Amino acid sequence: MTRARLRDLSLQVGTLPVGPHNAITDVAGVRVGHTTLIADEPLITRTGVTAILGGDYDYFEQGLFAGVHCFNGFGELMGTSWIDEVGLLTSPILLTSTYSIGAVRDAMLADPRCHGTRGRSHQPVVGETNDALLSDPAFRITPAHVTQAIASAAGGPVAEGAVGGGTGMVCFEFKAGIGTSSRVLATSFGAFTVGVLVQANFGSRHHLTVDGVPVGRQIGYDIADSVRRRTDGSIIIAVATDAPLLPSQCKRLAQRAVVGLGRAGGYGGNTSGDLIVAFSTGNRVPIAADEIASDIRMLPNNALTPFFRAVAEATEEAILNSMIAADTMQGRDGNVVHALPLDLLRRLVSSSQCRTEKE
Repeated sequence: MTRARLRDLSLQVGTLPVGPHNAITDVAGVRVGHTTLIADEPLITRTGVTAILGGDYDYFEQGLFAGVHCFNGFGELMGTSWIDEVGLLTSPILLTSTYSIGAVRDAMLADPRCHGTRGRSHQPVVGETNDALLSDPAFRITPAHVTQAIASAAGGPVAEGAVGGGTGMVCFEFKAGIGTSSRVLATSFGAFTVGVLVQANFGSRHHLTVDGVPVGRQIGYDIADSVRRRTDGSIIIAVATDAPLLPSQCKRLAQRAVVGLGRAGGYGGNTSGDLIVAFSTGNRVPIAADEIASDIRMLPNNALTPFFRAVAEATEEAILNSMIAADTMQGRDGNVVHALPLDLLRRLVSSSQCRTEKE
């Protein structure tokens, strides 16, 4: 059947309502753009860049409160030492291949100067997962590709699956890549949105779980073969919210993304890179202010529990969307990574849910 999203299959995870696009871009001002590189000459290339812009603000002048969490550290999310130090996100978030993280970081480091802003020192936030199963491990990303991803960033629906930084990625031994989801919360302090975007490249098939149903155990290699049967891998998770949160609160949101990762079947193997950055668009913080910053807002900590649930649900669904949206792909050395069979997925989950309801 045609590639889709989880809810197009009449399936869902969690119970909280989703935003209008069920995407990280449901957080007002957040934009996403991709540069996708697919070529067979002179090298097999299945790679790209995904850019997440954290709001309708000038990152040359302002920052957003942010926090990071490392569930397992066999991976890289550059720029997070600075977030840990000062609690501020001061650049777009870029996602790419392991073999291109340096090139993307260098392009972003030069970005302020390219726009005429001198004396602006910042730490680019760039995450990576390894696409070498499908893409020749060559350094193909250029500054122009980074610029293109940023320039194409827009609100609204987000392209998912084998696009941008997720072009060559594999999740639970099925083709995957970029996935996103959102949740909307009605609180006594107002309505807020939580959005998640993932670049998924991890997992053993028999651990794949959808809404509590262990579907991976029931999709045999005779149905969809796997060129690499593994236990580890990596995922980069970006969490956004318009709730006014301080850095320590953003860090707590980042930690809860691990709950969604676990629900989908991830557990953070020894050589997994499971890295999360969370940011809030609820405050704008001047970077070079010469006076005390005022009008900083925050939710009380006792109001955060629904946000933790929202992050967990959106992370789980974003991971599933990253696979459901992706088509079968052939790459280097003739390797073929098969798409998750959607008709079978729907039957397995629906039949299990029907049995549970009868019981």
